[in-house]
Amino acid sequence: MVAGLRQSVERRAELEEERRFFIGAIAHDLRTPLFALRGYLDGLDQGIASSPEQMKKYVAVCKEKSNQLDRLVSDLFAYAKTEYRETVRLEDHADLAEVVHKSVDGIRRAAESKNISVRAEIPGEACPARGDAHLLERAVSNLLDNAARHTPAHGEIFVRCHAEGGRAVVTVRDTGSGFALSDLERVFEPLYRGEASRNRDTGGAGLGLTIARRIFRAHGGDLAAANRPEGGAELTGWLPVSEGGD
Repeated sequence: MVAGLRQSVERRAELEEERRFFIGAIAHDLRTPLFALRGYLDGLDQGIASSPEQMKKYVAVCKEKSNQLDRLVSDLFAYAKTEYRETVRLEDHADLAEVVHKSVDGIRRAAESKNISVRAEIPGEACPARGDAHLLERAVSNLLDNAARHTPAHGEIFVRCHAEGGRAVVTVRDTGSGFALSDLERVFEPLYRGEASRNRDTGGAGLGLTIARRIFRAHGGDLAAANRPEGGAELTGWLPVSEGGD
């Protein structure tokens, strides 16, 4: 009994430490774009940006920082939502092929603006899965967004959706630098940023892959990360195939 109580107290202390770290890290990530946004708005208000070109540049930065804040808040909301399995409507039916198609359409413009090509291999027939189509689209979009942020100009993102052995599988590959070997075991940890190119400099909150894996797991599947032998990262998620549907 004493040993069990001690373990319970130690676990509670660990959770409290994790909570404090989480709040501190999020506060830092929110403060950084807010500080920049305030600085550029002050510049506009005080007339520091005197020429039309300077004003256009200041406004563009403000828009970029506001978009970053929107993304951070959106990630936080999704992260909190996936804490609770009851928010996942497992009684619903989703077509993973359609989910992937929508996600690819959503990322294509941003990728092309960086001269990144997006290739998709999506079956013509439905790829049924049981679950929340909206959440699944969020998960796949997170994988594509991660790939787009870490793929250099003139690189390529490849997306494949298919059924295999009672599973609906989606794979996202990129031609970036891949994951550092020391990062592979930790890429799904909340707020974890690896070394090299996959870090805060890309503007992420460090929650995208965490959220994606939670969504796949909440649907009875999983998400795994790997490096491709020829270079680049590969993320593979799977869901149980739904028998029938609406």
